[in-house]
Amino acid sequence: MGVNTKAINRRIKSVVNTKKITKAMELVAASKMRRAVQAVLASRPYAQMAWSLVSRLERKGEDTHPLLKKSASDRALAVLVTSDRGLCGGFNAQVIRAASEFVRSRPQGSVDFIAIGRRGEAWVRRRKLPLKASFGDVLAGGAPPATKVRPLARLARNGFTGGEYGEVAVIYTDFVSSILQKPRVKTLLPLTRDSELGEITGHKEVHPNARAAEEYLFEPDPRTVLDQLLPRVAEAQLYQAVLESLASEHSARMLAMKNATDAAADMIDDLRLTFNQARQAGITQEIAEISAGRAALANA
Repeated sequence: MGVNTKAINRRIKSVVNTKKITKAMELVAASKMRRAVQAVLASRPYAQMAWSLVSRLERKGEDTHPLLKKSASDRALAVLVTSDRGLCGGFNAQVIRAASEFVRSRPQGSVDFIAIGRRGEAWVRRRKLPLKASFGDVLAGGAPPATKVRPLARLARNGFTGGEYGEVAVIYTDFVSSILQKPRVKTLLPLTRDSELGEITGHKEVHPNARAAEEYLFEPDPRTVLDQLLPRVAEAQLYQAVLESLASEHSARMLAMKNATDAAADMIDDLRLTFNQARQAGITQEIAEISAGRAALANA
């Protein structure tokens, strides 16, 4: 019985140490999530006002830009955004499931991948799908600067304008709230208006002034403005997807660590109850043995 209580006591100490670790990871993930959400919200006004300008240029008949029309190629390029690490619940499994559905909806062998995050890269290699490039360092060190996304966006843009791909999609996790994240497949090229932009809880979408004048003077001409603006819009949408995915990852990890901490607390309570029962049984047995020995001596 003594050996049993010692083993239970060692188990309790082990679970207590695990609980401390998961609690610390929960607090760290909560702090990173708040910073990631702030970055998501800060990037929204730029994307909104950029699309406002694009819509006005489209009304002037400048809708024949290469980034606004679908090419004849039947191949697709998918940018898969996952995490570098685990311990984030079903975050990676959900976005990988969305990527699998995207592959099944296309002709066999017609989808190339660009991986952001080691988990997505490992899945692409395991499925033996065409991997165009891997950007494992984008998510390192928290919210990345926009400069880290530009080489990736340039690679996707060159493949689309060169006619290699008829569609470029980004597969990521959309951050709705701290308890809800939705995997999403968004068409990045040809550029389309993101109707779900601004869905994040607590965010007020920036709308252009409805009474603004409809006549604009573009220098040198609308096409030149589009040549400079549309690549930036594509970069902004890809950067937005990375930030949304990063906020979702930290939120999923925070919830996973909270559930682990709660489970550890319940396990500790159960082990302590088992320890007390074993200790009580040992004491009862010792008292019974003493009483039996005394009775034997009295009858001798």
